[in-house]
Amino acid sequence: MKAFIVQFPFGVAAFDDKNQLIEKALFPKKAQAAAKSLLRTEQGKLSDQTTSLITLLKNVNYDSFVFSNANLAEEAKRRLKVTVEVAKPTETAVLSGRMADIAIEAGFVTNQQELDSWNRDVSLELSKLRIKGATGKRDLIVAQGIQTLDSLDQTVNLFMGRLREWYGIYFPELDRLVEKHETYARLVMNLGNRDNYTIENLESEGIPKERTQLINKAADASMGADISDTDVEQAQALAKDVLAFYTLRKNMDEYVDRTMEEMAPNVRAVAGALLGARMISIAGSLQNLAMRPASTIQVLGAEKALFRSLKTGARPPKHGLIFQHTLLHDAKRWQRGKIARVIAGKLAIAARADAFGEGHYIGDTLKEDINKRVDEIREKYKEPPPPKEPKPKEKREGFERRGGFSYREGGDRREGEQRFQRREGERQPYHKKPHRDGPPKGGKHRRKQWRDKRGSQS
Repeated sequence: MKAFIVQFPFGVAAFDDKNQLIEKALFPKKAQAAAKSLLRTEQGKLSDQTTSLITLLKNVNYDSFVFSNANLAEEAKRRLKVTVEVAKPTETAVLSGRMADIAIEAGFVTNQQELDSWNRDVSLELSKLRIKGATGKRDLIVAQGIQTLDSLDQTVNLFMGRLREWYGIYFPELDRLVEKHETYARLVMNLGNRDNYTIENLESEGIPKERTQLINKAADASMGADISDTDVEQAQALAKDVLAFYTLRKNMDEYVDRTMEEMAPNVRAVAGALLGARMISIAGSLQNLAMRPASTIQVLGAEKALFRSLKTGARPPKHGLIFQHTLLHDAKRWQRGKIARVIAGKLAIAARADAFGEGHYIGDTLKEDINKRVDEIREKYKEPPPPKEPKPKEKREGFERRGGFSYREGGDRREGEQRFQRREGERQPYHKKPHRDGPPKGGKHRRKQWRDKRGSQS
């Protein structure tokens, strides 16, 4: 026998071929518990009520079950080992229209007003669970992580610029001898006074031997101002805080890498952890990135240049944020467009595998394909393409161009110049034309001259 399984906001009900109620499994009178069961059903998973109802019907010789949700039907077939079918929308619409009568018949409510109040409460709880599930995705977490990492870089650069200017008053030569910010801050915090910049102390800080001698000589013959120990200590305190920011940045970098390994391993293998996280952050989510074509992924991050080219007709951008990829960043200028298309195509496949592939890892294969194709591009396009020749201007039939003027073929240059002068002589400026019908347009002085002139003529 066949039974129709229909999901309602108050529970799950089974109907026969004549749309008569056979059995029911009602939700508890708690809107939050009912919303959780409904959310499982939306996700294609069997709720406890649906499982118990199908088990009960199997014991009374029902062997075929009809569902309105195809994913739910596949789940029931796999878990409960039953024969399933997918109902047409018209078949379930009739039963859904009888929801109030079925709820009263099942004994869940006593009237229509009570059912409306229940539906409202369940809808609110279900919306809360949907929002909670959307905001709890790991791709939003990794987007926040990469944005925090970028903010840390800006903050560290700002404070390091201030530290170099501040400590440069006391020891200006150190600024050009130590380029790395973290090393500069560590030397300021641990050594501080110029007298402490000995070769032994510098070597203990990990400075190369040839550089230690230069720093030691610069400290001995420094042209910096002599400031008090209190001022040096304040600069050391700032250097300590900057080093704390570097430690925080390192931890955040590791966190983003671990999160990308768990959430999007294929994107991480193709683009790297940081670049992949930035692409997800700009797209909004991993699913949004997976649903975009490769051509959009290629120019993602270069929207201003893209729309400017569409508006003005300028050359469109060949790459956007994807330019940070190592293979693309180190490539020759004339090879970047082709390499960008290769990386964008494989990145689109990787994002779809992470978003919809249920953990299927193909990152190594995609990476090998990229390297192989990039090698082919580098081999085929070793030299830059020749410059494009400008298109010749169209020549009017029967005319030739000489000296900035057009002449008829075989014509005399003097004749052409006379014709040009005669044409120019016929043109008169507006203010020299006679004004017969009234005073000229202009200022008060010109109108007065015109009246005086007319009076003298009369």
